[in-house]
Amino acid sequence: MSDLLALAYPYVKAFHIMAVMSWMAGLFYLPRLFVHHTEQAEVGSEMDRTFQMMEQKLLRLIMNPAMIATWIAGLCLVFTPGIVDWSSVWPWTKAAAVLVMTWFHHWLGLRRKDFVAGTNTRPGRTYRMMNEVPTLLMIVIVLSVVVKF
Repeated sequence: MSDLLALAYPYVKAFHIMAVMSWMAGLFYLPRLFVHHTEQAEVGSEMDRTFQMMEQKLLRLIMNPAMIATWIAGLCLVFTPGIVDWSSVWPWTKAAAVLVMTWFHHWLGLRRKDFVAGTNTRPGRTYRMMNEVPTLLMIVIVLSVVVKF
């Protein structure tokens, strides 16, 4: 199995990067949709239903598959012999940041359910601030992997 992982390494790495890019695009865009949904749409209005449809499609058709693909490819990379030195700090900082990013993804999914139920109580400002979370996590992840601190 490890020979197969080593042989497939460049392809798995490329797939992982593409999946991460797709996931990150959604993590950046969904909170922005929530800002506009909060500030421009009254519960039950046509605009409310339009935002809900956009948010659902983004989460279900792009973000969820991209997150799953990111995790699968990432775990394949982790189990490829010679790729990760677990005695270093960088794999642990990356792993922690990926876990927080996954939590953030699920937090966004819960907020979408609030909009569907008509029970969102968070102001646009909250979603603007939370929109910075993926950027901070991306910085930690990229520095961890590239600089290997």
